[in-house]
Amino acid sequence: MTARIRFEPDGIETSVPVGTTIRDAAEGAGAQLGSACGGVCACSTCHVYIKEGGEDVSPLQDNEEDKLDGAFDVRPNSRLGCQSELLKDRLYVVEISRESRQAFLDEHPAARPKV
Repeated sequence: MTARIRFEPDGIETSVPVGTTIRDAAEGAGAQLGSACGGVCACSTCHVYIKEGGEDVSPLQDNEEDKLDGAFDVRPNSRLGCQSELLKDRLYVVEISRESRQAFLDEHPAARPKV
C-alpha cells in the first residue's frame, strides 16, 4: 500500500510505502524539513502541522509530546515528523513549520536562497 503526502507551502508531493515517517518522506522528496537529531526524537526540528490525514498517523507518544513542549508555535495538529508514521493508503497534507524550515537551512547552507 502507498501513502501520498504533499508538503506545504512548496506543494512538493510524493508517494511512499505505508508505515513511512513524515521525516523520511520529506527527505526522499527533497522537502525542507529540519532533522538535527537524525530522526530519533531528541529535538523538535522536524515539527510539522498535519493539515489533512492526522487521524491516520501513528499516535502521539509521551516522548514526542515532551519534545513538542520545546517547539515554537505548537498547535493542536502539531507533530514531529520523525515520530509520525503514515498508516493508511490516502493523501496527507503536511505544512512544514517555520522553525523546521529554518533548521533545514541551518543544516544545509547550500540550499539557502541566493541574495
